[in-house]
Amino acid sequence: MTQFSPFLNRWLSAVGPDRALSTLAELLGGAVFAVNAQGEILLWSRGAERLLGFSGEQVLGKPCGSVIRCRDHDVRGSVTHEGRIYGIPIEVEHAKGGTLRVKRSAQAFFDAQGRFAGAIETLWPETEPGRKDVGAPPANEAEVFHGLITRDPALKQAFQVIRNVAETDATVLIRGESGTGKELVAQALHEESHRRNRPFLAINCATLSASLLESELFGHVRGAFTGAVKDHQGLFKRADGGTLFLDEVAELPLELQAKLLRVLQEKTFIPVGGDHPITVDVRIVAATHRSLREEVKAGRFREDLMYRLRVVPIFLPPLRARRQDIGLLLQHFIDRHNVQGPRRIQNIEPEAMRVLLDYHWPGNVRELQNVVEYAFAVGRGDVLQLDDLPPEFREEPLSPPVADLPTTENEADRIRRALASAHGHIDRAARMLGMSRATFWRKRKKYGL
Repeated sequence: MTQFSPFLNRWLSAVGPDRALSTLAELLGGAVFAVNAQGEILLWSRGAERLLGFSGEQVLGKPCGSVIRCRDHDVRGSVTHEGRIYGIPIEVEHAKGGTLRVKRSAQAFFDAQGRFAGAIETLWPETEPGRKDVGAPPANEAEVFHGLITRDPALKQAFQVIRNVAETDATVLIRGESGTGKELVAQALHEESHRRNRPFLAINCATLSASLLESELFGHVRGAFTGAVKDHQGLFKRADGGTLFLDEVAELPLELQAKLLRVLQEKTFIPVGGDHPITVDVRIVAATHRSLREEVKAGRFREDLMYRLRVVPIFLPPLRARRQDIGLLLQHFIDRHNVQGPRRIQNIEPEAMRVLLDYHWPGNVRELQNVVEYAFAVGRGDVLQLDDLPPEFREEPLSPPVADLPTTENEADRIRRALASAHGHIDRAARMLGMSRATFWRKRKKYGL
């Protein structure tokens, strides 16, 4: 049974019941609609528009039976008399002709006198091999998994690997460019595992100096160094029983790699300045945008540690390799901002959509999310126009991606060329080289650029 706080009604009054219900309908997916005692439609979700082809303007206030044209079932009568139905297969007509096989669920509401007061209903497409009815959903159905959304087969396969490996304690290495969702995958591994009720902690190995990173990971004892006025528990100790996510693990200094290897092998470590080993039970999930094998060849990463970290490698494809997901994610982020107000985007200008689909997306999903946020901040009206997009979308062709930069150059030359190609734009130059901003700054300082 669903549980709720006695303060739920107060919260609903604050956010607005209509806003809360419409948000829930969008999150559920499928077709969601509500009817009153007379069977008139009061709520019509975006999923209902997509599935049946009728817009909200066409159906709101209309009798349900005139819209949900059911071939073989009394749509309103059954829920009125039965109170609740679940997964009943029915055949309905699409607005543009043709029929759909769907599964229908509904919950009726009754007033104090026991009279029918209305209902909330859902329709989900019933897939049938070889069927090609008008308006039927595409075979590449979107999948939502712990905040990750895709139609891409490769990413869906990664979701299944995550589900499977989460049942074990195997160490996982996530490989993907910045903005592809590596931390979301790490969180998904944690939430799907038996450790879900224990801590999930994360650290970016590229953002701290070697000494600070060692203290943050392993802790220190009082007096270990100047300023260590009390004992400090590191992330390994605080994550005991849970999961520790090491982002940009390729940036881990060599002197700390040996200490990390010991934790993985022996489940023990010694805090900075300490003399007694501490035993912990922590699952390590690491991530990097670089090839650890190449780092090993360059002498910057220990080979034995690489094998310990990549027991199960998971590769996240960049957004440019998931072209079918661009429109899907764009609509997802627009829907999210629509419920927050004050602007509501209902359509996208064709030229703006063309530019968005043709863009290289060096910052991947995170960049797309930021573009939508920018559009809601600077634009007005219910149509997303080209002028609502950030300036780089209206400039001449963008600087070449990392794949177009010569690979024979040394690292300093590649950084210098990326800066020139990006006209000094730090974020863009870092993305071209597949680096985080912090790593890019550190390497510029190293080479005096």
